Amino acid sequence: MSRTEKADKAARPENTALLRDIGARVRNERAMRGVTRKMLAQNCQTSERYLAQIELGEANPSVLVLDSIARALDLDPVDLMPAGRKLDGSHVLAAPNRARRIALIGLRGAGKSTLGAALAGQLNVPFIEIDKMVEREHGAPVATLFEVYGQGAFRRYERECLQRIVASNESAVIATAGGIVADERNFAQLLDQTHVVWLQTTPAEHMRRVMEQGDFRPMADNRDAMNDLMAILTARAAAYGRSHAQLDTSGKSVERCVEELVGVARELFGKAP
Repeated sequence: MSRTEKADKAARPENTALLRDIGARVRNERAMRGVTRKMLAQNCQTSERYLAQIELGEANPSVLVLDSIARALDLDPVDLMPAGRKLDGSHVLAAPNRARRIALIGLRGAGKSTLGAALAGQLNVPFIEIDKMVEREHGAPVATLFEVYGQGAFRRYERECLQRIVASNESAVIATAGGIVADERNFAQLLDQTHVVWLQTTPAEHMRRVMEQGDFRPMADNRDAMNDLMAILTARAAAYGRSHAQLDTSGKSVERCVEELVGVARELFGKAP
């Protein structure tokens, strides 16, 4: 245990509502970003055990510790306080202009790549995966970009790609990273400039599909992978719920999902001003 942790523990008062609220915010923001406790502990240079105590409201972290946690999550420390931080004017967008752009959101394994490509073929429009666009432009896999440059840099790359996609395509199907909802500015832009469809499936189906794809981020070497997946789903549910439409892909064939998705897209286009 570090000297800072020992001091924090020694100064810890009785468990209070404030500490529980702070812990809940840390846990929720971590889950929103798909970051395991082990990963966050490494990034903010504290012990995993101490971070667990913070999340449970059983530790009284110093301002420096909260600042370290916030930076690792690409947040301001005030975002971890119960009062939270209101969106500033930079997040306010102009009147919606979604044209005939469909954006697919959801966790890995929901079917964004497979269904997105098929939907684009049915609508005869380009299919664009933001992750792959970022990888091409920055010459490294997403996991490497996260590791080397951090989540904040990746979200900036994501935002720049989204801006170019919208500027160049009146019609398109766009597959997003599952964590786009963790960045309010990016997600607000997506909601404003595309018709957003949340692709859902059961946690077990998510896990099965991800494992079949050989993509274990952030589940690698994690015995609590299913619990972490459930936490991510819970943390993101409200944000995903802001989508303009939803499609449950559980237990359905690709053909049926594509058929239903085409119907969803046409309905959204019909509602557009």
